[in-house]
Amino acid sequence: MTSSSYLFTSESVSEGHPDKVCDRISDAIVDTFLAREPEARVACETMVTTNRIVLAGEVRGPESITHDMMEDVAREAVHQIGYEQDGFHWARAHVEVHVHSQSGDIAMGVDGGGNKDEGAGDQGIMFGYACRETDVLMPAAIHYSHAILRSLADARHSGAEPGLLPDSKSQVTLRYESGQPVAATSVVVSSQHSATLSQDEVREIVRPHVVNVLPDGWMCPEEEFYVNPTGRFVIGGPDGDAGLTGRKIIVDTYGGSAPHGGGAFSGKDPSKVDRSAAYAARYLAKNTVSAGLAERCTIQLSYAIGVAKPLSLFVDTHGTGEVDETKLATALGEAMDLTPRGIRQHLKLNKPIYARTSAYGHFGREPDPDGGFSWERTDLAEALKRALA
Repeated sequence: MTSSSYLFTSESVSEGHPDKVCDRISDAIVDTFLAREPEARVACETMVTTNRIVLAGEVRGPESITHDMMEDVAREAVHQIGYEQDGFHWARAHVEVHVHSQSGDIAMGVDGGGNKDEGAGDQGIMFGYACRETDVLMPAAIHYSHAILRSLADARHSGAEPGLLPDSKSQVTLRYESGQPVAATSVVVSSQHSATLSQDEVREIVRPHVVNVLPDGWMCPEEEFYVNPTGRFVIGGPDGDAGLTGRKIIVDTYGGSAPHGGGAFSGKDPSKVDRSAAYAARYLAKNTVSAGLAERCTIQLSYAIGVAKPLSLFVDTHGTGEVDETKLATALGEAMDLTPRGIRQHLKLNKPIYARTSAYGHFGREPDPDGGFSWERTDLAEALKRALA
């Protein structure tokens, strides 16, 4: 049996982390194509290191989107993050673009036509999860880890904390009693900073952003509050460590509280089920919990490349379900068309809405008026309750 009292830890990384810089650039490229052609196909990978940005991948979309335009998009993404450092500067970094046309073999398997529906862009398994630990139905440790870094980023962008620089990480350990989080036992924050700040000064800059994010009474003991534990964090970002698209998939999802199929999201248009089906699985899990049908819900979907319908739909309510899981799985499959085309249409995913997802988590966010984070809506909850009454 799993103990009901335990410690659990999740981490987050900021938009200025080297891997997240890559995710931001790759998703900005996706948005650029979808803004001009909603049915465009994009698979864009980015690598960054000291004053160097490399883009590679394959696309199918307007020829008016040239390599020079993609370079401009990459530079602007880095500019918006805030990198103007000697070792990584949005205007001075060397940019290489190695993006070419999509493979005809892949296009043939994925494209719809005649009596054939659009197939999945790849094989794979995707998971979605929701729980009652927070008001956004996300696991608490990852939720608070993201919130700490977003608060620090807001202070940096606003100019309230000019000594903070873009690269940062957080880690929150929570104590669970009877299966519910009750307090933080330790918090770790590493924040890149200007050379003029001491470790103690950075600690006091960071402190209120932790205290204000955690629920009242949850702050960890002082001796378990670690800020820049190496003592200095001036050289950071891609100048301190190389980055790659898609290396923070647990940060992007549930912080280790739920399974992950292994596929990254950023840099992929929504015909790729790595992205769209993971969003659909979260949408169904969140609506299940929102409807009061379970306190926790994990959903798995699986696909084969070129095949439209999912190969499987698995539901696990972890012993908290109010209805039979087989009936719940049937109701979920009937509530939403889970083919790649069906997911894109239901969630309206063929829009330039992805750069904003590239940091601070793809889940647990507020749906945007323009359709961003549509998978966070709970508009299926009432229909599910009626179907399973």
